Amino acid sequence: MLLQPWSHSCSAGFTLRGWHTPPSGKPLLHFLHGNGFCGRTYEPLLRLLAADFDLWLCDVQGHGDSDHGGRFHGWNRSAELAVEAFAAGRAAFGAVPCFAVGHSFGGVLTSLMLAQQPQLFQRAVLLDPVLFTPAMIGVMALSDVVGLYRRNSMASKARSRRRQWPDRQAAFAGLHGRGMFKGWCDEALQAYVEHGLKEVEGAVELKCRPSREADIFGSFPKRLWSSLAKVQTPTEVLYGQSTYPFIAGAVARWMALNPHVSSHTLAGGHCFMQEDAETAARRVTAFLLR
Repeated sequence: MLLQPWSHSCSAGFTLRGWHTPPSGKPLLHFLHGNGFCGRTYEPLLRLLAADFDLWLCDVQGHGDSDHGGRFHGWNRSAELAVEAFAAGRAAFGAVPCFAVGHSFGGVLTSLMLAQQPQLFQRAVLLDPVLFTPAMIGVMALSDVVGLYRRNSMASKARSRRRQWPDRQAAFAGLHGRGMFKGWCDEALQAYVEHGLKEVEGAVELKCRPSREADIFGSFPKRLWSSLAKVQTPTEVLYGQSTYPFIAGAVARWMALNPHVSSHTLAGGHCFMQEDAETAARRVTAFLLR
């Protein structure tokens, strides 16, 4: 799978970067990663999808090769900036059908993009999107007022995350089978170690600062449920059987609210596509090209 770098100096005053396959006339797939990752972390999945699609991978603010960009501009603005970068780069691919896929945080950003730009994508698949329920958002908003939400357990855990190792081999050994990487196939973890870390003097360190990961865990999208109600693009949500407990309820709620949305569960956890890329790729392709 040949990938070429792209960059876009965005309206928020920093540069977004990512990768795309050379234009070939195939449908174009826009892909957004989860919090703390980058597009190329998903290479086992993307390599399979590249058989049927040209790929556009966008690294969100502070992730992968994109600029840290100062303060986190928020979920909604991040979705707008991803649309902006895609609009600037997609002309090279010609008038092909466009599809969207996003995982976790990137799945929620993709849903916001669908609401903002109803004509942009023909179909979309969201992989285990962290769709906070209205009750959760109420608690977050209330905690936010008193400054507590930024200190939630996910944000605190992210802040204390180890960020440096002597080399990539040590990072692979240290992360293998642990925390969010539990159950990942070796190829997926290798992709994370290869593309999610950068070389610094005498060591390798995370490209995404733990503080930026915590910024995202300590915040939430604005007007999420009114955006979800607006989505007109046929959308399938795929989520892991052993993912976060709130996701199944939120997906069921969205399906009751919006007839354009369907769902399917797959074996595995929140990162099921990193555990079994083949099953995930088959399911994504089947829905998008239906």
